[in-house]
Formats: sequence, structure tokens, C-alpha cells
Amino acid sequence: MAGEIEIKVRKSADVKGGTVIVLKTKEGAATSGATELAPADVIERASRASDFKASRLSTCVILAPHGSPADKLIVLGMGEAESLTENDWLNAGGAAAAAFGKSADVTIFLDMPDAAPDAALLAQFVLGLRLRAYKFDRYKVATKKGEDDGADPARIKVTVVAAAAVDAKKALSASDAIAEGVELARNLVNEPANILGPLEFAEYAVALGKLGVTVEVLTEKDMKKLGMGALLAVGQGSVRPPRLVVMQWSGSKADEKPVAFVGKGVVFDTGGISIKPAGGMEEMKGDMGGAAAVIGLLHTLAARKAKVNAIGILGLVENMPDGNAYRPGDVVTSMSGQTIEVLNTDAEGRLVLSDALHYCNERFKPKLMINLATLTGAIGVALGPHHAGLFCNDDALAAALTSAGLKTDEKLWRMPLGKDYDKMIDSKIADMKNTGGRQAGAITAAQFLKRFVGSTPWAHLDIASTAMGAPSTEVNQSWGSGFGVRLLNAFVADNHEG
Repeated sequence: MAGEIEIKVRKSADVKGGTVIVLKTKEGAATSGATELAPADVIERASRASDFKASRLSTCVILAPHGSPADKLIVLGMGEAESLTENDWLNAGGAAAAAFGKSADVTIFLDMPDAAPDAALLAQFVLGLRLRAYKFDRYKVATKKGEDDGADPARIKVTVVAAAAVDAKKALSASDAIAEGVELARNLVNEPANILGPLEFAEYAVALGKLGVTVEVLTEKDMKKLGMGALLAVGQGSVRPPRLVVMQWSGSKADEKPVAFVGKGVVFDTGGISIKPAGGMEEMKGDMGGAAAVIGLLHTLAARKAKVNAIGILGLVENMPDGNAYRPGDVVTSMSGQTIEVLNTDAEGRLVLSDALHYCNERFKPKLMINLATLTGAIGVALGPHHAGLFCNDDALAAALTSAGLKTDEKLWRMPLGKDYDKMIDSKIADMKNTGGRQAGAITAAQFLKRFVGSTPWAHLDIASTAMGAPSTEVNQSWGSGFGVRLLNAFVADNHEG
């Protein structure tokens, strides 16, 4: 689990053994102070012998020379100094964590002569360290008991040394808040569905109360009174009752309209009566990746005391094939009063979101709404695992989200919306049908959601291929990535904090 790495940030450090990591750009010398660990000519000779050119995130391992206080010295390449970005420092932190090996005591010196990080870049490096060190292994009980002396250390102590440490308290605190939010989202996506149902998920939200988040949990009875026939239909085949969670963070003036985030929280999706193939169904424990990102975001905003009013809504259900399950051909009535013909019970996430979005819009009158959902396999066919799909009814909002995605390397690609696609979900017997067929599947799903947001600026992020099972990166080796937390935190920080 997260928390196996203990990170301290210092202006200076006295190395007494362990592994030492120093940084080097292509053009410059190694980190200031490296000559105390190994003479500069030793580092240069070792670099030449191993053809180490300090290209971005490359490493060179040097056995510490006689008299050095370090047991092992690792040089981490940073590429060209003049082109270093926030993401480069983030990824460098991840690469450094990957180089720890079986070291239990690590010291990292960051101040290169030609590229010493400021407080913000130092915080990015530390964030990268922590995100890469994340593991989800709470169920490896027998394996842990059988660990031998060659196993990885249970706890790694890391000291990060940089002159900027004296001014980095605020930046590091924000970095910790982001890491906690991402780790929370990852934990939830990684949890098996027999452990994490709608009720258990709601308890994680209730726990945010200790950070000052106001949390309400609407029961099945509450939702029936509100007329949430679409959301309730999805959950009626499960013995585990659905929940709608409302989280409020009030960090700005009381009369300031909130920004709202809505997450699809299908804790397990069998497809219902339109049951999925057996192969890969186990991954549907992650079909609540949108809700996981929203709760992770609210944790981050509250933990760093963000100066914004924010709403988080979680629609939590389980989609099961039962004698009481909803059927293909059923017509359900959403909270908005619009009727929906169900053609496929595996197109369930949009039903959950339709009521959650309408409820959010009607109750809170937010300045904007952003929903996140592992909504369609079609988005993976269109974009693969390297971008999430962005659907939006407001160009300024789309641009701000795209910019935040580039900044955090949680990239978005804007997809089209339009009347021609909207016609594909018109129904002959109801106001709409819940699927438009195989063609343009991600787009018609977004068109469906658009019918429940009115004129409010709104964005739908289809994160089906990025929230779970996405390719490993320098800062994520986990099946559940926590995608969306860093992206939306940057979006809020850059656009909506006074």
C-alpha cells in the first residue's frame, strides 16, 4: 500500500551509507556536492565507460569509490537543462524511485549547477517519487509472510536535498494533498468488488468530514422520492442498495457559485441482463473510476484548503443480472422527467449519470459541471489508452481542461457533439434510447448525457481506457491509475481559485 516510502526534504544532508542519487543534464556537471561522494573525474570516466549521455531519465550506476560515504551512487540523466518542464521533474521523481532497487536508505541531491529546482519543481519531484512508490498489496498476506532476505524493504527512507527546501513548505503541502487524493482514487479502483460496494464506497466519502468536507448520503428511499428512476433501475438487480453521495467543500465566499464534479460509481458491472463476456469481466470492479477520481479530487481540494467552492456527486450502484433486474425493452423515467427506452442494460453508466447530473444542476446551480466516467469501450477504440475523451458544450471550458491535461500529462482529446449524433439516440416509444448502436458509441453516450445538463457549461470525460489498465508510466505502475485527480486539481487551481 501507499505509505511505504518516508520522504524528508532538507537543505543539506550528511550521507552515512546507503544509496545516493545525483542528477545530471546533458550539458552540465552532476549535482552540486556530488564530488564529496565521488570525484568528478570518477563520475565522468564511469559515464564514458557505460556510454551514459545523461539523456532524459537514463541512469548510470557507479560503485562508490574508496572513502566515499555512499554505498552506491546513481546518476540520473535529466536531458537538456533549458527544456526542463514541471512534468520532467515529476517524471524524474518517478525514475528516481524506480532506481531504488532494494535500498532502504536513499539520499537524492537535486541542485545541478545549470538547473536547480525552485520550490514548485521540488514539489513536483517529490510528488513523482511518491506516486511511483505506490503499491496495492494489502491482500498479499501469505506472500508477505514468506518473504526472504532478498525481498524489497518494508519501508524506504528517502532524503531529498535541495536549496529550495527552505521555501517549499507550502508547495510540498499541496504536493502531499495531491498524492493523497491520487492514492485514494487508486486504492478504490484497485479494491475487489466483494470488499467495496456502494455502502462501503460511501463510507470513504463520509471520512472526508475530518478534512472539513460536508457529506450527505442519499438512500434508495431518498432517491425514490426524488424520482431518480434511471439510477435506481440500474441498481435494482443487486442485493446491495445504491447510494447517491453529495460532498461539499466550501473554500470561498458563501455567495460564490460552486464548480461541480460528478462521478460514475458502478462498483461492479456485469452488464446486467445484457451480460458481458466472461473474459475480462473481472476488470469491471474498476467501473467506478469516475467516482474514485471525484472523491480523490475533493480530498485534495480539502487537504490543501483550496480557495474554491466545489461539489462532488457520486452515483454508486452495482449492475447485476437478477430476477429483479431491469430488462432490455424497459422504459424508465429519469428525475428530469425525460423517459428512456433501455435497449442494452450494459449501457448503464449514462443512466446513473443522467439522474446525478440533473440533481446536481437543479440543487446547486453550479457555474459548471464536469462528469467523469469509465463510460464506453468505444473511446478506447478511438483514442487508445493515452488520451481520455473530452466532450463539451463550452469552448472555453474545453480549452481550460485541455490545458490542464497537458500540464499534468493526463491528456484529453476533444471529441465532437452534434445534432446528427443526437438523432441516433431518438426513440420511437420514449424520449430517448440508452444506446445508439456500435457506430460512434462514445459520442452518442455523450449526446445522451448532454440532454440532462441544460444550458450549464458542461464537460464529460470518458476515462474508460485511462483510469484502469492503462500503460505503466514513470509515475504509475498501478492497474488503477487515479486518472483525473491531478488534471482536475490543476484545472481548479488555474481557473477557479481566488
